[in-house]
Formats: sequence, C-alpha cells, structure tokens
Amino acid sequence: MSIQVLVATMNQKDHNLLNEMNIQSDAIIANQCERNEIEELIFKGNHIKYLSFAERGVGLNRNNALMRAHADICILADDDMVFHDGYVKMIKKCFIENPHTDVIIFNIIENPKKRYVIEKKFKVGYHNYMRFGAARIAFRRKSITKCGITFNLHFGGGAEFSAGEDTLFLHDCLKNKLNILAVPEAISTLPNYRESSWFQGYTDKYFIDRGALFASITKRNAWLLCLQFAIRHRKMFKEAKNWYEAYNLMIKGIKEIKG
Repeated sequence: MSIQVLVATMNQKDHNLLNEMNIQSDAIIANQCERNEIEELIFKGNHIKYLSFAERGVGLNRNNALMRAHADICILADDDMVFHDGYVKMIKKCFIENPHTDVIIFNIIENPKKRYVIEKKFKVGYHNYMRFGAARIAFRRKSITKCGITFNLHFGGGAEFSAGEDTLFLHDCLKNKLNILAVPEAISTLPNYRESSWFQGYTDKYFIDRGALFASITKRNAWLLCLQFAIRHRKMFKEAKNWYEAYNLMIKGIKEIKG
C-alpha cells in the first residue's frame, strides 16, 4: 500500500518545505506562483514532484496534484502542517483495519484549537460532514478517480467564492456512496497559528458565499440550510449581523449560483 501527500501551497522558491513539513513519503507539491515548471527529485528515498504553475485558486491547485497522483492512498495537506514521525504507518494501519472505507479523516493537533476534534471513531454522513476541512483527509485514490470526484473551481481561496471546496468534495463523496470514517488519531500538528487567507470577518461576502455553497449542495433546499445556519449560529456573528440580515445575504448567494 503506497502513500502520497498532496500539498497545496503558494510562492515556493526552493525545496525547504519538504523538511518543514517533515515529509516521509512520496508527495506532490502543488505550488501556485509566477512561473510554470515541473520538477522531480528524490527526498530521503521518496519520490517528490513539484508542480509550479502561474495560476490561482485552491481547488485548481488541489486538482493539479490529484490528477497526477499515483499512490494507493493520498492525503490532502496544507503547507503549514508538520507531519508526525510514523504518519505513513498510521495511515496504512487505519486503512488496513477498515478495508471497506474509502475516505478517512484524521485529527490535527493545534493550539488554540480551531478545527473540530475527533474524540472517537465515527461514520461521517450527511448530518456531520460539513465540520471537516480538506487538510487531514486521506482517501483511496481509485475510489475518488473512478467516481470522477474533483474540487470545485468556483470555491476556495483565490476563487469566486472564498471557501467551501472541501465541503463540496466530501459531499460528492457521500453522493457517490463512498464510505467516510473519522478517527481520533492525529497525524500532524499546526505549530503556529496562521490567519486564514480567506476569512475576513462576518462580512456581506462571507454570507453571500455561504449561500452559494449551500446552493451548490442542494438547489431545492438551499434556503432551508441558510435558515438553519442563520438561526443556529447567530451568536457567532451577532456583533456583525442579526440572523435575518445574514439569512437575506445567503439568499442572495443562492441567486448568484442559480443565475
């Protein structure tokens, strides 16, 4: 069983990222920058491919890596992650122990905690998949490619709508009846808190983009997802908007998707 890390990054000028991330497996570094170049090298016995393209959009960046991946198991990563020693063995162990699972989501250790922490193993379904981001998702490559699953180019940093490419990826996995499992094992750490490249506060655009995301998930019931989000999370954004203002902005996002 082979393992390959697919890293989305920007403006890399050398190969130092491999040491910084503690890469211990084959990897593809998808580097959006100001040049077009493909490099291949051996790093600590592992095959590394650097894809440097003069373009923008995290969905496009992840797709560039995904379409060139060759391993049995791929894991999505951001460039601020540091992988733990032995992560390859841990990932293999989890897939061997769960032979019918197509996608496994791991924990990331961070301080302060920003991401959802998996405390015990559970099956991921339509009721809980939106809590996970792309970094820490591992999958059987053929399960994804046979279903034609890719990242939506309209969502995520550098795209038209600022976030949500990871949510849509997992939604497409569920829609294609792939089995997704969340496990409490941590395979990486975020040693330094880095400000989000897309979150600029609870602005009008934040809610418009959220509505567009919900419409991409389900055009028929997008308004209901907007309503539940506005009411359930109203305390989170109460300093910026009341729930009704947030709801109306999300409806505007639905209309943008529907044209």
